Amino acid sequence: MISVIMLTYNREVFVSRAIESVLAQTFRDFEFIIVDNGSTDRSGAIVDEYAVRDSRIRVIHRKRGNIGSGRNAGLGAARCEWIVFIDDDDWCEPDFLEFLYALADSNDADISICGAADKVSCEKCVMSAEEAVIELLWRKRYNVQFPTKLLRRKLFNGIRFSENAKYDDIELMPKILASANRVAYHGLPKYTFYRHGDNNSAWTTDHSLLDNSTLAEYLSVYRERTEWLSARFPDSIPAWRYFEWSFMISMVEKITRLGLKDCGEQADILKQELAANRDEFLNSPYILNFEKDWVVQYLPKQLEGNGGRNF
Repeated sequence: MISVIMLTYNREVFVSRAIESVLAQTFRDFEFIIVDNGSTDRSGAIVDEYAVRDSRIRVIHRKRGNIGSGRNAGLGAARCEWIVFIDDDDWCEPDFLEFLYALADSNDADISICGAADKVSCEKCVMSAEEAVIELLWRKRYNVQFPTKLLRRKLFNGIRFSENAKYDDIELMPKILASANRVAYHGLPKYTFYRHGDNNSAWTTDHSLLDNSTLAEYLSVYRERTEWLSARFPDSIPAWRYFEWSFMISMVEKITRLGLKDCGEQADILKQELAANRDEFLNSPYILNFEKDWVVQYLPKQLEGNGGRNF
C-alpha cells in the first residue's frame, strides 16, 4: 500500500535508527526504498545489511547528486499507491504509517499530515487544496518538509523534485498540496526531526549560517511560487503576495539584527523590493503587527521608488 522512500548520504551514525523505526511499524504493508546517494562512509554497507534481513527493503546505489535527484530515483522505483518520505537522520513512531493511512482513508483525502515532536497539536481539520496551501505558508501547523506527510502517488504524475536546487521542498510542496482533492491534518506527533549542524536546512534554526547564495536561492523560489500560485488560485493573490513579502521582511530583520555581513547584497535587493510595494504590504489584511513595526523601522518612506518588482 505504501512506498517509504529514504535518501541517505554519509549518515552511518544515524541511518540504523531511521531504518529500525520504519521496520518497527504496526502497518506492515509497505515497501522500503533506500537510495544511497553516493555515500563515502559505511552508510551504503549498512543499508545493504538491512536489505538482506528484510525483503521489503530495496536499495538503490547511485552517484552523488542533490537531494531532489535522489528522491526522484526513489519515486521512479516506487510501486505503491501511497508515498511517504523520511530522512535518514530522523525517526518515526511505530504507528506513524498506520496513523497517516487511517487519516487519509477516513477522510477520502489525497494527503494526510501528522504532527512532529517539535510541532505538536491535538487539532484535526480537513482542507481544500487552496486552504491547505495557505495553512502551509502560515507554517503554524505544518511546514514544507516532506516527512510527516502521506501522499497519493498520482500527485507526482508529471512533476518531480528539482535536480539543480538545494532547497527543493519549498518549491514542490505547495504544488503537491495544490493538486490534492482534500488534505487531512491531525497534529499528534508521529515523527521526530533530529536537528544538528549538518542538516540541509540548518540555517533556518541558526540564522548565523545564512549567506547571499542561500538567500538568493530562497528568494528565487519564493518569487516563482507567488507567480505559480497566483495563476492557480487567483482569488487568493493578496495572500500569495503577502507571504512573499513576509519572508522578505523577516530576512531584513534577521540580517540587520544579527549583523550578517555576507548578506549585504541580498539585503539591499530585499529592501528595494519591499519599498516598491510598501503601502500594499502595510495595508494587507494578513500583515501581523510586528511586521508593521519592522516595515516602519527598516523601510523608511524615502526608500520608496528605488525600484523593485511590482506585482
